[in-house]
Amino acid sequence: MIKHIVCFQLADEAEGKTKAENAQIIKDGLENLVNLIPQAKKIEVGINHPATPVSNYDIVLYCEFDSIDDLNIYQVHPEHKKVGAYIGKVKTGRVCVDYEV
Repeated sequence: MIKHIVCFQLADEAEGKTKAENAQIIKDGLENLVNLIPQAKKIEVGINHPATPVSNYDIVLYCEFDSIDDLNIYQVHPEHKKVGAYIGKVKTGRVCVDYEV
């Protein structure tokens, strides 16, 4: 199994929306991918609690795939690319780890 974990930092305002609004748009879009991309076995998105340090990242994405090939299919899937394009407009930082268990 491959676990794919990504953290994003978001701009305070982007695309005419607040950070909180963009975080929710991203959460909804990413979580819906489990219904559109069969290779994605699990997708969970968390929005950082507002009472935590400002140095924290704003969103975490946790995904599970059966194989690295399935992760690679997910990465180039048109629906994933749509969500990614929006994230690209509102993010200020990104970190990612993919590991096998």
